[in-house]
Amino acid sequence: MAIGYTYVDGDWRDMNDPLFASSCHGVWLSSFIFDGARAFEGVAPDLDRHCERTVNSAETMGLGVPMAAGAMEEIAREGIAKFGADAELYVRPMVWTDGGFVAPDPETVRFALTVYEMPMPSETGFTACLSTRRRPSPDMAPTDAKAACLYPNAGRAIAEARARGFDNAVMLDPMGNVAEFATANLFIVKDGVAVTPAPNGCFLNGITRQRVIKLLRDKGQEVVEGRVTPRDLMEADEIFNTGNYGKVLPVVKYEDRALQPGPVFRMARDLYWSFAHAGR
Repeated sequence: MAIGYTYVDGDWRDMNDPLFASSCHGVWLSSFIFDGARAFEGVAPDLDRHCERTVNSAETMGLGVPMAAGAMEEIAREGIAKFGADAELYVRPMVWTDGGFVAPDPETVRFALTVYEMPMPSETGFTACLSTRRRPSPDMAPTDAKAACLYPNAGRAIAEARARGFDNAVMLDPMGNVAEFATANLFIVKDGVAVTPAPNGCFLNGITRQRVIKLLRDKGQEVVEGRVTPRDLMEADEIFNTGNYGKVLPVVKYEDRALQPGPVFRMARDLYWSFAHAGR
C-alpha cells in the first residue's frame, strides 16, 4: 500500500483516514473536483499552476473557494517535505461540498490535499487503441473543470482498451475527431511537424500540454494545434502524450502499428526535464 498523508481541517492525517459521510454531496451527487501535480527528483514543476487550476475548477463547479492558490501550494510543499528528496509523489488537492441537493451548497465547501508515493512510469512507453467512448461536449458535462464526474467514462475506455490488450485508449470528441487519450493529452508527429488537437472545450487544455508546446516552440520545433483524425493516427510517424502522471511518454504501438519513440518525443521529454530542474 502506498505511503501518504492527507491535510484536512488544519491537520495532517494518514492518507486513508475517512473524509466523507454517506450524505456528503461530493460523493452522492459528484460535486467533487481535484487536481494532480507531481514531485520527483526533488522538483515539483508547475505546482503553482495546478493549485490555481484547483481554484478555477472549484469556482466553475459552483463549490466556492476554500482558500487561495498560494496557501494551497504552501500546504502541498509542506506535504512533499514529509518525504525524501528523491521520492516520486502524486499531489492531489480536492474540493467538494458536504451539503446541497443536486446543486452544491458553497456554504459547506471542504478542502483536502493528499500527498502519496506513486512511482513515475517508465519512459519506454505504452500501447493504445481507439475507443468507442467519446469525450462529451461542453453543453453535456462540466468539461471546463477537472471534475471527478468526467472520469468514469474514461475508466470505461481504459477497461475496454485493456480487454483488447492495450494500455490506454484514444477518445474522440462528439464530432468524431481525436480529442485525447483517456488520461492525457495527445500529440502526433508527421514529416517533422508536431500536431496536437486544438482545445475545443471537450477536454482540458492540460498544464503539461501547454508547457511542452511552449518548450518545443521556443526550441524552434513547429507545433500545430488543429484537427486530428483517426486516420492521422494511422499515418503518424510518432505518437506521444503529455500529462501529469508520466509527463511525456511515447506510444510504442497504436492498434496494429508498431512505433518507436521518435526525435520530437525525445526533444519534448528532454526539454521538460530540463525545465523542471531549472525551476528547482
